[in-house]
Formats: sequence, C-alpha cells, structure tokens
Amino acid sequence: MAAPKNARPAQHQRRQPGRQRLMRPRPEGDAAGYVGANRLRGKIVLISGGDSGIGRAVAVACAKEGADVAILYLEESADARKTQSLVEEAGRACLSLRGDVRSEAFCRRAVKRTVSAFGGLDVLINNAAVQFPQDDPAKIKTADLKRTFETNVFGAFYLTIAALKHLPKGGAIVNTTSVTAYRGSGHLIDYAATKGALVAFTRSIAQALIRRDIRVNAVAPGPIWTPLIPSSFKAREVAEFGMKAPMGRAGQPDEIAPCYVFLASEDSSYMTGQVLHPNGGEIING
Repeated sequence: MAAPKNARPAQHQRRQPGRQRLMRPRPEGDAAGYVGANRLRGKIVLISGGDSGIGRAVAVACAKEGADVAILYLEESADARKTQSLVEEAGRACLSLRGDVRSEAFCRRAVKRTVSAFGGLDVLINNAAVQFPQDDPAKIKTADLKRTFETNVFGAFYLTIAALKHLPKGGAIVNTTSVTAYRGSGHLIDYAATKGALVAFTRSIAQALIRRDIRVNAVAPGPIWTPLIPSSFKAREVAEFGMKAPMGRAGQPDEIAPCYVFLASEDSSYMTGQVLHPNGGEIING
C-alpha cells in the first residue's frame, strides 16, 4: 500500500530535546529564503529554546532583520552550533547560553549575560517547551507533570521577570503557546494546560505592562515539524504528524517565524495581549 500523501518516514528519538540534524526530512528552519527589511535593526533578541525548531527559524529571521541574538538551549549539541553559525552568516552576533529554564538562577544569569554582551535587551521570546504524551490521565507521571509546568510556564515567568529590568519603552515579549490551549488535547493534557496558562499569562502581563510601553503577545502554532515531535511521539504517530490539519500537512518552522518577527517589531505597534494562529487552517476562536 502506498504511503499517504504528506507522510514522512517513521522515526523516534529516545529523549528530549530532540536533535534536528537527525530528523528525516530535516525541518525547513534555516530561513534560507527569508529576505529581511531591517524591521529589527539594532535590536537585541533573547530566545529560549533557540537552538532548533521554531527557535532556530526565529533566531535566523531576526538576524536577517538586523538583530543580534542570544539563544538559550538545554544540552550541548550540533544544533546550537548550527544556529549560531546561521545567525553569524546573516551578519549578526550570536550568544549561545547553555542551561535549564526551570532554574530561576539560570534565567537571571542568561538575561544578565545577554545585556552584558550586547549592551541591552529589546525583545524576549519565550519558546522553550517539553511534552510527554499520555492517553490515560491516571498514568501521567508526577515528574513529567512538574517538568512540563516548570519548563513551559515557570521558565517563561522567570525570564520575563528578569528581562523586565532591562526592556525599554517599545520593548516586546512574545510567548509560544499552542493550538492545544484552545481546543484541548486528550493525549497532551498537561502540555495543553501549560499552553493555556501561557495564553492567560500573555493577556494578563500585557495589561500590566501597557503603562511601560512594553507589548506582550503570543503565537499559537498548530502541528509544526520540529525536534519536539520525534522526541516525544511514537514512530508511527510521527509518520502521520500534521496530516489531520485542514491543509493536510505539518507546517515548517520557517513558515511561522514571520509571526514572531511581526510581533517583535514595530509593525505590530497597536497589538498587545493578542495571539496569532499559524495552524494550517484550523478555526480557533480566541
């Protein structure tokens, strides 16, 4: 029987974070065709989970828009080095910082080192995340539950609070939430809950920061082909990942990176507390 249209090879990586260089096919996340227009000229951008997937695509797109970039990543791998080289090839500086966003101390150090290296901080992108699929709610492990909330939610809080000491008027924060925050997910219950928390976090802190002229928005991707997918789902699920989206396929990191650039730049100067939905055509209210 022929493989379904838009299927990919069944594959699985044993641990998170996954490795982009091991994926087949590799994600389109190098912003190879992206043409910048100086939307972020002279800006400093800090991205958690910036070594691969969505984070890499955003890092390179921001560099092509004129920003210097700091990326945070969890484990040493070729992925972080590749992202740094892509940013530098775009003519901008890249600071790579290894650490765990679950640590408040690391988040404070990361912001401090970014400011020290580049002389400031203009944009924070909270993107780091983990997920542990489980069809039976009763089998969700406490350790996985804690890691999911501490990475996806606490990390965003820690980085945001640390960044607020440095973000200027006109600064921006962009959070990565998910389509699962809006429609739920029976096999990603704790992950969806964290993404729902990030929606509420985005809307709430946006209100608190209006008087400081700092905008806070979010992006809620649908199924995107990133290392998180083969490192969390079973091989057969990976093979058909994204095929249930209205467009019939998973999206690529390069396809959603412009959402982040838009929200980070003055192009979105009249938006705060809002969420963009690059999800392959699924209708979402909110």
